[in-house]
Amino acid sequence: MFWSARDIPDLHGKTVVITGANGGLGLASAKAMAGKGARIVMAARNQAKAVDARDEILAAHPDASLEIVELDLGSLASVASAAEQIAAAHDRIDVLMCNAGVMAMPQGTTEDGFDTQMGINVLGHWALISHLLPMLVTTPGARVVTLSSTAQHTGTAIDPDDPHMREKFDEWRMYGQTKLAMRHLAVGLQQQFDAAGVDAKALSAQPGLTNSDLQTTTHSHGGAGLLGSMSVKLVETIGMSTDRGALSQLRAATDPDAPGAGFYGPLFATNGPPVRKPLVRPGTESAIDALWRVGEAETGLEIDVAAALAAN
Repeated sequence: MFWSARDIPDLHGKTVVITGANGGLGLASAKAMAGKGARIVMAARNQAKAVDARDEILAAHPDASLEIVELDLGSLASVASAAEQIAAAHDRIDVLMCNAGVMAMPQGTTEDGFDTQMGINVLGHWALISHLLPMLVTTPGARVVTLSSTAQHTGTAIDPDDPHMREKFDEWRMYGQTKLAMRHLAVGLQQQFDAAGVDAKALSAQPGLTNSDLQTTTHSHGGAGLLGSMSVKLVETIGMSTDRGALSQLRAATDPDAPGAGFYGPLFATNGPPVRKPLVRPGTESAIDALWRVGEAETGLEIDVAAALAAN
């Protein structure tokens, strides 16, 4: 039998933080785990959408435990504020799902001067993990799930000399780079968990072809060119629902048998039930090292499990 939402174990007593929980895959993930009893922290930029998403979850699960935290991944100040709010309200984080992201956006900059995609997809999540790491390392069995994409196969390791691709920018190449980086982030973090003997797992997942709001957001911002227009039509025609598309990240987050550094995606690459996938082009030490160098240099924040343990 293939894995489905019915296989999510009981999550009562668990605290789950999901970025971008106000729509698409994030909302589907929040709804599924709330239905299993988890306390869901909905970290989202658009607060009006977050309220609507909360109401949608409560309509399906009236007893759901939900809270909304404002989070703009394009602002390191907002990330720090959100992390502070989460840490003040909770003494544990069982799952941190780094779900939010943008795809093939036109060249632009975040509040901190980062490329839009690099800033939101990678560096904002880097900062959030850094801030919340002391809670994660003291929560038995904690998991960090990062979101990748089939576009990772078009990406290359981040260039520390030009992480924002200011030379020869290409919106699709940048997207592929950020999605490969998020997979490298999970592999590198798992290496640190193992080295420190921490009971935690870092995994990654990709949703395949899912009819979320990702493609329409890109198209509305004038990104991705002709391919962007085609992708909107494609997901509307053959894309999975967000409930089905979210299964890969939900399995990474909740399957008791999921291994650290495991990667999950649809059986047939873009469609199908969630299965563990091989790490094609696995994260090399040089690629992971480059990511860590860029993450620390750009944000001024470390992801250092040993240091987080020492701080407790």
